[in-house]
Amino acid sequence: MSAGSDKVLPALVLGAAVLFMLSPLLVPGFGGFEPDQFPYPQIDPPVQPAGYAFAIWGLLYVWLVAGAAYGLWRRARDAAWGAMRLPLLVSLGVGMTWLPVAKLSPIAATILIWVMLIAALAALARAPSGGGADRWLGRAPVALYAGWLTAAACVALGVTAAGYHLLWQGPVVWAVPSLLLAVGIAGGVLSVWKATPFYGLSVIWALVAVVVANVGGGSLLIGGIALVATLALIVMTLRNISDWS
Repeated sequence: MSAGSDKVLPALVLGAAVLFMLSPLLVPGFGGFEPDQFPYPQIDPPVQPAGYAFAIWGLLYVWLVAGAAYGLWRRARDAAWGAMRLPLLVSLGVGMTWLPVAKLSPIAATILIWVMLIAALAALARAPSGGGADRWLGRAPVALYAGWLTAAACVALGVTAAGYHLLWQGPVVWAVPSLLLAVGIAGGVLSVWKATPFYGLSVIWALVAVVVANVGGGSLLIGGIALVATLALIVMTLRNISDWS
């Protein structure tokens, strides 16, 4: 196999990361599903984090591109990096289309973000576990990305299910299983895969924003569930940090 062919997949991952970073230019000012995209309009659904939380995308975009660039430059033939590249490419490739799809169909967007999450978790399971740059540019950005997708996919599910009045239930009722699902996935990841504190921190970031969104005028039930879930994940993440150091 030639040196050039060794770089095809790393180059595709870098290209996908760059295009993923640029995808917000296709839908300027996107702030989530619009209330009138649903048969039952969703105005400030309780499962949705406060708006400031979405600023994490800036860090995610830059870190994913930096990691992919380093992977192409210095780890193109490294088997530890190669194992995560295909599922990461799938997740980023789907992610490039997500914003335009979300403007058209919340159902399709919800399905796609779950595909992104599953592929990102597969990439995290295969991410390099060494130290130094392998850890900070290989594993860490994928963990942060997968963590945010865990929260985002569950939020999308809760908002969309409530928006279509699935099982004749509204936003508060659907927020409960959505949050519990997010915590269940996060707890499983933190328990099974060591050295993934950035995954936990990302989910915690989202859950704290759910608490903030429900303070004063929101749902005390959902805010309370999110707070308890946050505390539980903080404990698990602190334990996970010891495997990172």
